Amino acid sequence: MQPFPCNQCGLCCRNVHLAEETRFLDRGDGTCRHHDVASKRCAIYADRPEICRVDRQYELHYSRTYEWDVFVKLNLEVCEALQSHCT
Repeated sequence: MQPFPCNQCGLCCRNVHLAEETRFLDRGDGTCRHHDVASKRCAIYADRPEICRVDRQYELHYSRTYEWDVFVKLNLEVCEALQSHCT
């Protein structure tokens, strides 16, 4: 399984309010409370919640429904939608 090809833009971390599963991370403005805006990085990356781990979410919830490559493609479509909406 190839790693998820994240480009580290930080848009998923700046839009945690959009998904019920990640709203608990919202610091009040839609951005994850662990997101460092300046570096676009997670301040707790090594200890981030399971919901933030693409490979773990695949194993737990999607591996019986999608092949990894299809799951990655679907997630990249969400990334592209965020990028086109937020730029």
